[in-house]
Amino acid sequence: MKIAIGSDHGGFKLKGEVIKHLKEKQIEVVDFGTYSEDSCDYPDVAEKVAEEVVMKNFEFGILICGTGIGISISANKVAGIRAALCCDTFSAHATREHNNANILALGERVVGVGLALDIVDTFLNAKFQGGRHQNRIDKISHIEDKYIK
Repeated sequence: MKIAIGSDHGGFKLKGEVIKHLKEKQIEVVDFGTYSEDSCDYPDVAEKVAEEVVMKNFEFGILICGTGIGISISANKVAGIRAALCCDTFSAHATREHNNANILALGERVVGVGLALDIVDTFLNAKFQGGRHQNRIDKISHIEDKYIK
């Protein structure tokens, strides 16, 4: 498995913990920034990670900012991305199983490190169920085709 990861300054510390955790599990991870706690703009990082996931250079992406909100909104502007902000493990497996989410968003100021790592593991281990859920994903794609130019 190959994961693209990125954060703004508000998610920098948690990103480091997630990278360490993934590497301990022998999961390949590439960091798309930011590389310090200096203030930066989350849309820039979200776009880089989202593009890499859409181009299928990575199986999944993980994005982290202070709340996870801004970075997930930004990633979802890229056609083909289904970024889900998760603050619990139920949402993490449900969004993979039902929404086929391809980017996990986390908020460093919202979840602690232990919970965040559980959410990451749950997200990465869950499988899309297909079936009736595929019809809904197709409808999401139709909305993208209609409005994203």
